Amino acid sequence: MSFMVYNKAGIKFGIASVIIGIVIVLSFTSHPFMTQSQSVSETKSDVLRIGYFPNINHAQAVIGIGNGDFQNALGSVKIESQVFNAGPATIEALFANRIDVAYVGPNPAINGYLKSDGQGLKIIAGASSGGAVFVIRNDSGIVTMHDFAGKKFASPQLGNTQDVALRSYLLKNGYKTSENGGNVTILPAASADIVTMMSKKDIDGAWVPEPWGTILTKQANGKVFLDERDLWPNGKFATALIVARTDYLQSHPDVIQKLLEAHVKETVWINNNKDASIKEFNVQLQALTGKTIPDNIISEAFSRMDITYDPIKSSVSKSADDAFDLGFLGNKNPDLSNIFDLSILDKVLQEQNLPVIP
Repeated sequence: MSFMVYNKAGIKFGIASVIIGIVIVLSFTSHPFMTQSQSVSETKSDVLRIGYFPNINHAQAVIGIGNGDFQNALGSVKIESQVFNAGPATIEALFANRIDVAYVGPNPAINGYLKSDGQGLKIIAGASSGGAVFVIRNDSGIVTMHDFAGKKFASPQLGNTQDVALRSYLLKNGYKTSENGGNVTILPAASADIVTMMSKKDIDGAWVPEPWGTILTKQANGKVFLDERDLWPNGKFATALIVARTDYLQSHPDVIQKLLEAHVKETVWINNNKDASIKEFNVQLQALTGKTIPDNIISEAFSRMDITYDPIKSSVSKSADDAFDLGFLGNKNPDLSNIFDLSILDKVLQEQNLPVIP
């Protein structure tokens, strides 16, 4: 399947961070967050460039961009969309002024914010919560967390949101990974490859986003060992957010407001029309990728997540703390005090008679 593809195994999060940093440094040589070959005039008020993934946790974008809902809400502002498969590449595109806003996971958003010294982007809304599971092979010999020694697990990408969750979970339960002198191995691999690896018994389990968790249980002799929701207060934690390039947000708040109006309405529609939204998601997914997700898989996958506009701020801060503890964010404790700008979202929510984000 090609609807959710991550960077190849072995491409280190640190390297991706350096690349992002290089892009940021180059961009400051002419105008903040633009390369020398670009100019301010390229950021047009009549165009909004959106990046997103063809994933279920980006459902609002997949559906709303695909069926024209977003374009109708933007009116004369033309939407230009670009599909990505990895968070670091999305943040690179944002800082290189190739896109203006993006649906992206918490960890790439955090990393981009810190690498730009808090100047490059703002989180302006949430997109999804939950939808990540730790799946183990039924014949792995794992019954409890005391059975992890000597086991091999996989994650979609070194340093991505699920990889940080897995490493943090292991560390908190007394396990070190092999590169840190421990006896648990973690292998970063593309999600589709993880299915093959588990089917061939090359790994004992994997921490993955949906729908891959459900796919592992139905196609690779897997079972859910842990639903990540069980680790969070009220089962809520951000898995996808909307970020905006800071200069675009400041220059075009009216365009951002129209986008968030569409995003909130799409969120409400999806939550009020689960069966119809699943079908519509598959229609738009097929248009993007040529493939669909079987009904039994997509229904179960959606049951483990919430489509939301709430960025669940506390979970973003916790994700940053976990990444820092694992050594992914350098030697300075991350300061995310200004990463959120929810002023426009709150205005939209008030206008639609919905509770504002606390």
